[in-house]
Amino acid sequence: MVSATASGAYHITTFLWYLFLIYLLLSTQSDHPVTGMFLYAGQWKYLTFLNLFVVASFWLLFTYDRALVYPEDLDEFIPLWLNHAVHTLVLPLILLELFNTPHQYPKRRTGLLILAIVSISYLLWVLWIYYAAGAWVYPLLGLFNRLGLVLFFSVSLLLVMLLYLLGERLTLLTWGSREKAKNT
Repeated sequence: MVSATASGAYHITTFLWYLFLIYLLLSTQSDHPVTGMFLYAGQWKYLTFLNLFVVASFWLLFTYDRALVYPEDLDEFIPLWLNHAVHTLVLPLILLELFNTPHQYPKRRTGLLILAIVSISYLLWVLWIYYAAGAWVYPLLGLFNRLGLVLFFSVSLLLVMLLYLLGERLTLLTWGSREKAKNT
């Protein structure tokens, strides 16, 4: 078990780290604009700083074809260490959180409903940017026809829900039953 002091220090440090990343991401500017990257909504179009759990999807797509999610022009704009802070360091922090804090999940139906609302809101934001700017936030989306987009978004939502269930399961395996976690 982790002491309350260590747990508090971890949470404060992680919170300050995320504030630092948000500050850097929102204040990063380029001497010469990266072609087509921030034409509409600036960095707000990515919302990465709001949802830093993007490790798997980002690195799978980056490995397949980096231009689909992170064109090389961004290397001049966003330093390599900041890219890793936003897209890589998230995983170890999530794992530390798992072993550091016994989370109390809501009823599964409620948790999945909240997750679906947040996920669909993000998808609507992505679609709005396409509508308003005529360009996809992530070039990958431009490869799909309408049916392909519906399938891609549906599979993405399903994967997010499966990750939620995995997190719930890992929490129960790590901390025991819900009642035990509540008393810890």
